[in-house]
Amino acid sequence: MNRVLLRGARVITMAPHRPDAERADILIDGGTITAVGQGLDATGAEVVDVTGRVIMPGLVNAHLHTWQSALRGVGTDWTLADYLGRMHGAVARHYRPEDMRIGTLAGALDQLDRGTTTLGDWCHNTPTPEHTDAAIEGLTASGIRGVFLHGTPYSAPDATHPVGELDRLPDGPLLTLGMAVRGPQLSTPDTAVADFRAAAERGLVVSMHQSGGEPGPGWAAVRDAGLLSPRTNVVHGAGLTEDWLKTLVDAGATFTSTPENELGQGHGFPVTGHLLRLGSAPSLGTDTDAITPADVLSAARIALAHQRGHDHDDHRRANGSFSLTTTITAKQALAWATVEGARALGLADRVGRLEPDMQADLVVIDAPAPNPVAAALHATAGDIEAVMIAGRWRKRGHALLDVDLGAVRAQLHESADHLIPHLTG
Repeated sequence: MNRVLLRGARVITMAPHRPDAERADILIDGGTITAVGQGLDATGAEVVDVTGRVIMPGLVNAHLHTWQSALRGVGTDWTLADYLGRMHGAVARHYRPEDMRIGTLAGALDQLDRGTTTLGDWCHNTPTPEHTDAAIEGLTASGIRGVFLHGTPYSAPDATHPVGELDRLPDGPLLTLGMAVRGPQLSTPDTAVADFRAAAERGLVVSMHQSGGEPGPGWAAVRDAGLLSPRTNVVHGAGLTEDWLKTLVDAGATFTSTPENELGQGHGFPVTGHLLRLGSAPSLGTDTDAITPADVLSAARIALAHQRGHDHDDHRRANGSFSLTTTITAKQALAWATVEGARALGLADRVGRLEPDMQADLVVIDAPAPNPVAAALHATAGDIEAVMIAGRWRKRGHALLDVDLGAVRAQLHESADHLIPHLTG
């Protein structure tokens, strides 16, 4: 792979002990960042002039049910009960392997277009091996860095995860495996312990939903078995008590908030403020295209504004006026969409920051940049000029590369035409 030198941009490295943004060049060799700084030696490198642009780490969408992409927007007015009944109770069982493939491919390409370079694909519609294989085929064909979180359709609370099916799945340079389990809220204690133990034995991230109710007895069983760890990923987290949040944070567990979906559907309020008070922070996801747009930067802005609003209200009740200082910065919100997402998916040693020895996963933003952090946080898909993953351009000149979008659209429409009649049973 050729050496590439990106020259002239304002760079947001997200690396500790570096400025929020700086003028710097980035040298890439073999898919890895080798240097970040000024005046780098360009010998043997293709020099790309990115003057006037902002470069930041690739975004991380830590939680997306990508298989639902063909049904984009159908549930905009659905509550959580509507979603569970119509998506999982009705249409899910009518998915063909081809629907899984094209939905996952289209959803991942949409993420690339929006600047996401790493996707936590929480795939829980896998009734047959063929469905699973088709989803992985779509994910890998997109060129995105994917963490395929293998799940199962909803079943009895005492049904353990089918680890034999998990163990046959491949990984690769851009594909990592994880487990998407029902978790302590929806499983019996023995089942929750068995699933957590299976993930620990394989060194995999184990991810689960928790929302819409008090924590179930499975949580205590998992805690008492010593299975909470930095590879524990809790999606939403609503309903967990302060004591449970502290227990999980102390164990190094990560949290993924999908704020627009959580606020709109009835999961509960995002746990952002609770985590910040405990010295932690959320990662971000967008959950499902069927309900909300799959835009991680929108999720970051919603999470930031929502928590700032709570902070202003708290200050007003205590002092009679809104806060005169900002309680959370835009840079923190960017960290939720980069650094924290990488941590949640077990990839903090590879992505989420721009510094030597990290993977060359980055986004080039074409927007006025008197404040580069604001330009990054406020960027839309149209502002994303280029996306690079492992040193390879996946989007450049505001267009996705190496994909026949017309064919993808046609296949996605065919899938939607097949699925939509089944939404009501």
